[in-house]
Amino acid sequence: MIENEDWLVVGIITSSHGIKGKLNIQSLSDFKERFTKPGKRWVQKNAEEPIPYYLTSGCQKPGKESFIISLEGIKDKNEADNLKQHKLLVKSNDIPKLRDNEFHLNQLLDLDVKLQIENDIKVIGKVVDLMTENNNLIVIRLNKNNRNVLIPFVKEIVTVIDQKNNYLIIDPPSGLLDL
Repeated sequence: MIENEDWLVVGIITSSHGIKGKLNIQSLSDFKERFTKPGKRWVQKNAEEPIPYYLTSGCQKPGKESFIISLEGIKDKNEADNLKQHKLLVKSNDIPKLRDNEFHLNQLLDLDVKLQIENDIKVIGKVVDLMTENNNLIVIRLNKNNRNVLIPFVKEIVTVIDQKNNYLIIDPPSGLLDL
């Protein structure tokens, strides 16, 4: 039994593909090799224990953020259909190496959010979620009213990311935090 391991959700199984057990995957990762490079992956239904599978092959759909993969042991459409809406996982320590000043979006979670107000920098909230389906947005829970606001994750707005000291600084356009 696998216990106390952190997982990264890298995709969602959306449907079967064909009759030979292939799966359509909606990518939640910036690293296509998670769907194309053979190796161990895990499939999870809701909050149940992840089940290990071996990814035998995969390819990206042209012009899309989705993939078609084959998992060892999934041999037909019925078996593939049973995995619809399951999550595709990797272990959290299976993170591709990055260059300096690069990071993974999930590393933004729980960072304090700071804002420069005149000559003072104040903590205004915390990163509580990420939305990466169509646009990269970070969800910030504001301290002043406990409301969530969506901030585009672009360098013009998120100006500083300091993982070592657990914060980021934003420079939002006027009114963005009032929505």
